[in-house]
Amino acid sequence: MIPFVLEILSVGLLVSAVLALFLDEVVYSVAALSGTFLFTALIYGLSGSLFAAIFQFAVSIGTLAVLFLSGEMLGDKPLKKASSTKIAALFGGGIALSLPAIFLSVSGESGVNSNVDFGPALWDLRGLDVLFQAIVVLTIALGIAIVLFEKKRKGAQ
Repeated sequence: MIPFVLEILSVGLLVSAVLALFLDEVVYSVAALSGTFLFTALIYGLSGSLFAAIFQFAVSIGTLAVLFLSGEMLGDKPLKKASSTKIAALFGGGIALSLPAIFLSVSGESGVNSNVDFGPALWDLRGLDVLFQAIVVLTIALGIAIVLFEKKRKGAQ
C-alpha cells in the first residue's frame, strides 16, 4: 500500500467532518457529511475490513438520502453566502485537528493485540460498537421521517 494513505484519508475525514458541522447551508453540510462517510468506508476497506466498509457505505447512502430530503424540506434558506474566509478557516481547523494523524502514524503496528488484523478486531472485538452505530443512524433516519410526516400532516390541515 502507498505510504501515508491512511493518514491522508484521516485528514480528509476530519476536514469533511469539520465542514459538515460548521457550514451554514444544509445541502453543503450534508455533502460534506457524505465525504465523511466515504472516507470512513475507505479507511475500513484499506484496513482489511471489507464487510465493515460495505456496511458503512450502504448505511450512509440511506442516511444521506433522508438527510438531503429533510434538509431541503425543513432547512431555512440562508440570506447570504458563506464567505471564502470562513470556508478557508474551516479547512484550516480541520487540518489542525488532523495534525496528530499526520505526525503520529495510524498505519503502524501497535503493541496492543498486534497479532489481530483490523477486520477481525472490528467485528469480533468491537461488534457492539458497529451495531450501536447502525442503531444510531437508523434512529436518526426514523426521527427525520417522523418530523417530515408531522410537517406534511400539519401542512394538509
